[in-house]
Amino acid sequence: MDFLVGFLILVGILVIVHEFGHFFMAKLFGVRVEVFSVGFGKPLLTKKVGETQYRVCLIPLGGYVKLYGEEGEVEDEASFAKKHPLKKILIALGGPLFNFLFSILLLTFLLSLSREVPKYLYEKVVVGYVSEDSPLYGKVKVGDELLSINGKEVKNWKELNLALISQRLEGEVTFVFLRDGKRVKVKLKRDELKGDLGIYPYLKPIVGGVLKGSPAQQVGIREGDLILEVNGKKISSWFEIPPLIRSSDLINLKVKRKDKVLKFFLVPVRRGKVKLIGIRPKLELIKERLGPLEAFKSSLEINYKMTVLTLKFLVGILKGQVSLKNLGGPLSIAYMAGEEMKKGIYAFLNLMVFISLQLGIFNLIPLPILDGGLVLIFLMEGLRGRSLPKKFMEYWITLGYVIISLLILLVLINDLRRILKG
Repeated sequence: MDFLVGFLILVGILVIVHEFGHFFMAKLFGVRVEVFSVGFGKPLLTKKVGETQYRVCLIPLGGYVKLYGEEGEVEDEASFAKKHPLKKILIALGGPLFNFLFSILLLTFLLSLSREVPKYLYEKVVVGYVSEDSPLYGKVKVGDELLSINGKEVKNWKELNLALISQRLEGEVTFVFLRDGKRVKVKLKRDELKGDLGIYPYLKPIVGGVLKGSPAQQVGIREGDLILEVNGKKISSWFEIPPLIRSSDLINLKVKRKDKVLKFFLVPVRRGKVKLIGIRPKLELIKERLGPLEAFKSSLEINYKMTVLTLKFLVGILKGQVSLKNLGGPLSIAYMAGEEMKKGIYAFLNLMVFISLQLGIFNLIPLPILDGGLVLIFLMEGLRGRSLPKKFMEYWITLGYVIISLLILLVLINDLRRILKG
């Protein structure tokens, strides 16, 4: 149910934002808007206000605005067909533009809120643990300090996350570490950066929280317990614990609670391919809050980096360097929406920022029936000095439906494959 509710809220808000962009630009240039619809298919709710009928329809996978005279049948001043091609282009761009503005302003708002974040995010990237499945395993050591990625300085763990996002689609990524006063270069190919980088800060193996109803709570593990051993293996860092839990169906924990040493036996629960016992590490938290101007600047920077990454991803698909299996559709969005809703409103709104940006970029692709395809048509009309032939437009629109239908089928297959794989 969380998935469905999260999906409907997420898509509903972003569709309203997108279609309001077209609505706003149409009104700005004096075009009458006949229908403003959220969803497709059979109308569930309708309300006419002024000259516009507002609808909520059965299929919540998009929306549309119907403009007066957009088929070129009428010629009065309120007709879309009567407008100059440049105004038509701006109306078509209104939807993606509002998605971009929404993403920037919502992220600005989120960054300006006071919230607690782990203190280590603002500390130097000193390696405290290297996972065995990390592409850097055997190449970096505990105590190494990361200085730069592809020549760009990395000051802390927070910057590392952003740097990885922007560099993940490069042909080769060069890491520079400081080890015993000497610089050490490590080069990885793009294919080696598919998952987590696998390096983590040092965290003491102290339980910071126990999930309600989890195996850990059921056997009596408490917040503040220091984990000494997992299945007989001595533990010095928190990140040594998850791999040991994943590799066993029965967990033997030895913990220190004040002056006592206690033993617990647990059976982990499975979530997809992951095994969990329901504990989280103790983190030192600090208050983080940006001023309005700083939050706006950070929002612009983050949105820019995400846009660049998305464009690189699309170019990678066209060049055959990125698999089409990486594309996700409505089921993936529904899953993410449900998961982020469980984490709280802040996480859910962060997802909304990301999806809004993706929606804006996707609609600018110059494919038939997308906004980018409309812009291309209006540019051709402007250069030609008159409307394109009706027969050409019929073929163009048919081609658009075929391409979009195939794309929807592809992403649904990808979504189902992910679900079946857990």
